[in-house]
Amino acid sequence: MNFISVENLSFKYDSDGEKLIETSVIKNLNLRVNQGEFLCILGHNGSGKSTLAKHFNGMLLPCGGKVYVDGMDTADEKLCFDIRSTVGLVLQNPDNQLVASVVEEDIAFGPENLGVPSAEIRERVENALKAVDMYDYRNHAPHKLSGGQKQRIAIAGIIAMEPKCIVLDEPTAMLDPRGRNEVISTITKLNREYGITVVLITHYMDEAVKADRVVVMDNGEILTQGTPQQVFAQVDLLKSHCLDVPQATEICHKLKKLGVDIKTLPLDENSCVDVLMEVLR
Repeated sequence: MNFISVENLSFKYDSDGEKLIETSVIKNLNLRVNQGEFLCILGHNGSGKSTLAKHFNGMLLPCGGKVYVDGMDTADEKLCFDIRSTVGLVLQNPDNQLVASVVEEDIAFGPENLGVPSAEIRERVENALKAVDMYDYRNHAPHKLSGGQKQRIAIAGIIAMEPKCIVLDEPTAMLDPRGRNEVISTITKLNREYGITVVLITHYMDEAVKADRVVVMDNGEILTQGTPQQVFAQVDLLKSHCLDVPQATEICHKLKKLGVDIKTLPLDENSCVDVLMEVLR
């Protein structure tokens, strides 16, 4: 079932100087996000992926075409509140999303603004903290947490508003490897155990392999899409557009070009070991 529908979307940024210059960022793009799906959108800087993410909750509106969220037209001003209650957006820098001096107060901020009763807010905050494995930090000061912990608190703040979908725009870009692992584990858990639709915008290939489907953007258009296995098997195509692939995939791709009999390119280290052991038998 389609949860988000993007139909012939186009978007241009205007820049003011001596004259008005329009820069096309998205060009007649069509995309479907299924309910309960874990979708990853990949692309290098300037490919349009972050601009697309901001269309999913009405932060940006189409210059052409339509975006529908759970059947609601994002261009309809009367539906703005409902759309943003349905799709939560987590941005790159967690410090820009923390508003209170105590963790549980920060998470309560969103539901309070939605007019949720106090007793229900307490329950939502507790459930959200447990969902991201941060319940023990409920009385801590957010600014004293690590980067990965801060981002998990930002995600908990979105969860407490009970959206059907969470869009994460490069949430691990400013984190160290440990923080990245914490956040990606949390995202995967929310999708697999809670059934929340997840759209992850990233340029880290090792994060994309965990998704159900991968969409690769380049120059405001969809270059290719499919399962992680299908997308990363197209090594030469991705490389020709200055995009990377998982290290395990690249190693086996090079070996295959040298004549090694590798039938399926692996996506991670464990699969790579299995493939190479099979070749050596």
